[in-house]
Amino acid sequence: MLRATGEGSQPRARGFPLECALRTGRVRESRQVSFKELLQSWRESAAAPRTVTAYSVRLPLDEAAQLAALAEMFPGRAPEQLITELLGAALKELAAAMPYVAGQRVISTDEQGDPVYEDVGPTPRFMALARSYRRRLAAGGGSVGARARRPAPAKSKRSRG
Repeated sequence: MLRATGEGSQPRARGFPLECALRTGRVRESRQVSFKELLQSWRESAAAPRTVTAYSVRLPLDEAAQLAALAEMFPGRAPEQLITELLGAALKELAAAMPYVAGQRVISTDEQGDPVYEDVGPTPRFMALARSYRRRLAAGGGSVGARARRPAPAKSKRSRG
């Protein structure tokens, strides 16, 4: 969402309030907390900025019914907004659920002085790819998936005279 930061200032982007759990080995927040926060954000805030790229999906019947129920319960949210925010929450949980796989290289030490090994699991690659695609999308680099599509440009009406 773009929000003005004060008189005469430029709008600034505000990210979605949910954060990925840190990989510290400590107990993570439960999945229910994330969705509670998501429901609260639907009640309180507008949607974040979107890419130019559009993605078309066909939902299974049960998920489409649940989406319709949410759209009725939160009339200020379009079904597309709900899908986008649900997907965002799911991707954050997916990233947090990716396993830590200790590599051979020590990258730091923890509070007790024990070695912390680099993560050689899927998380570093996922995060690097996501950063790369984010830069590409932010620069207007077009679609990033085989099924992604750009919306058709609006037809302009030329006045005759």
